[in-house]
Amino acid sequence: MVWIIVAAVFVTLVAGLLALNFATPEKKLEHIPAHLYGVHDPSFKREMSVLLGPTVLPGNRVQVLNNGSEIFPAMLEAMRGAQHTITFETYIYWSGEIGRQFSEVLAERASAGVEVRVTIDWGGSLKMDNALVQRMTDAGVEVHRYRPLAWYSLHRANNRTHRKLLVIDGRIGFTGGVGVADQWLGEAQDPDHWRDTHYRIEGPVVAQVQAAFNDNWIKTTGRVLNGGHYYPALAPAGDCDAQLFVASPAGGSESMHLMYLMAIAAAEHCINLAAAYFVPDALITRSLLEARERGVRIRVLLPGPHIDALSVRLASRASWEPLLRAGIEIHEYQPTMLHTKLLIIDDLLVSVGSTNFDIRSFRLNDEASLNVYDRDLAARMTGIFERDLQQAQRYTLERWLTRPWREKLAEKLVIPIRSQV
Repeated sequence: MVWIIVAAVFVTLVAGLLALNFATPEKKLEHIPAHLYGVHDPSFKREMSVLLGPTVLPGNRVQVLNNGSEIFPAMLEAMRGAQHTITFETYIYWSGEIGRQFSEVLAERASAGVEVRVTIDWGGSLKMDNALVQRMTDAGVEVHRYRPLAWYSLHRANNRTHRKLLVIDGRIGFTGGVGVADQWLGEAQDPDHWRDTHYRIEGPVVAQVQAAFNDNWIKTTGRVLNGGHYYPALAPAGDCDAQLFVASPAGGSESMHLMYLMAIAAAEHCINLAAAYFVPDALITRSLLEARERGVRIRVLLPGPHIDALSVRLASRASWEPLLRAGIEIHEYQPTMLHTKLLIIDDLLVSVGSTNFDIRSFRLNDEASLNVYDRDLAARMTGIFERDLQQAQRYTLERWLTRPWREKLAEKLVIPIRSQV
């Protein structure tokens, strides 16, 4: 009898800890920002600096890298050129050809005396061969898994780092959507190779990328990385104004959620959004609808038949009716999995990084996003968005209303857990 009671208490305790993983922060946004000014107004940039934390800094250069054929060579080249420090944080790190290449380069640089610090999410690296980690650690790379599963941390097992950050010598930064896995190789040429974009960054904002890495490094190791090799003086490298900010449930804020709401509220002409996972909550939906009422043209580009999470597709589609009725355009990318994260507002603000347009990214994951205020970059990204749109099919209200009953039933089953997909 005693053992039955003990077992019942244990099961209840574990169930309670697991249930905490499905909780969002106690304090959360309850209303949407009003439309007070556009993204071109200096007041908008000032509020983005104050409310999101890091200051918008001038003098940056942002290079756009499309698909693995451009992304991985640029990252590997930068790492091979490291003289003092490499800091790298990612969610997905799997075994395979590109995983081997990354491990070899990181190990070689550590053997040459470069301080190499790597944070890999525990959940995102379950498919990583331990031999890759051993190769790095044997060479002197300091590798840490972010929040490994343990009995004492079950209450936060669902809170993962989804950030993609790489900094070389404190001077060159990278962020975007790619992980270290072979499906990102190539040119998105078939359903086995994904469509994605990453960004190479130079200028003062790289210090904010380094600070973003330091955020989870401190959480994982209890130590801070500082000094001139991590934070050198950074001269202007271009003409872009930019800020890199982070969001984390541990911080008790909804900065990423707020950023999207503020950006949408400021839109006056056009919103172009490409999202790998699009599950808007009530506030985001209302904000989009209000922007549409102001006459803003809104185009949303999403994965089509090729998506790695069917539950996300179901949860997303369940929310489309009011958007479609308002005239918001939803397009589905056809050739392969679309993994990009891109928001362009009024041909000026470009927001990129690791953040998906869903509740998990807003409230559960550790995320990092780069906001760039630059007409030239916005024009280039709009051109890339348009090219992707040419390989997409528009999803109509009529199609939504006449979708099969099996899809409608599956959507209803997913809705209760939509914040977790």
